[in-house]
Amino acid sequence: MAYTHNELKHKTLAELRDIAKDIEHEAVQGYTQLNKEHLIVAICKALGIEMHEHHEVVGVDKAAIKTRIRALKTKRDAALAAHDHQQLKIARRGIHRLKRQIHKATV
Repeated sequence: MAYTHNELKHKTLAELRDIAKDIEHEAVQGYTQLNKEHLIVAICKALGIEMHEHHEVVGVDKAAIKTRIRALKTKRDAALAAHDHQQLKIARRGIHRLKRQIHKATV
């Protein structure tokens, strides 16, 4: 059975040891002596499982939003240098809003 890192993370130590006893790989040698965190790493290494999940942004154009963020950052820096509090606030809120938009579109 193919496992994911998230599935392995939610298994008990006994279940992980049952999985490890069927694996013939040097990474899981001595699996009975490993704690849960080290055993998960060893199983992932032996089975070739990614250690983290990749997140995708769907529904928005991430590149266009990041371009707008960069433009707002230059306005923010200019407002900071000019001590223009109102423009600084507008730029910071715009950056925050765009970053939240990317974050909400991430799955």
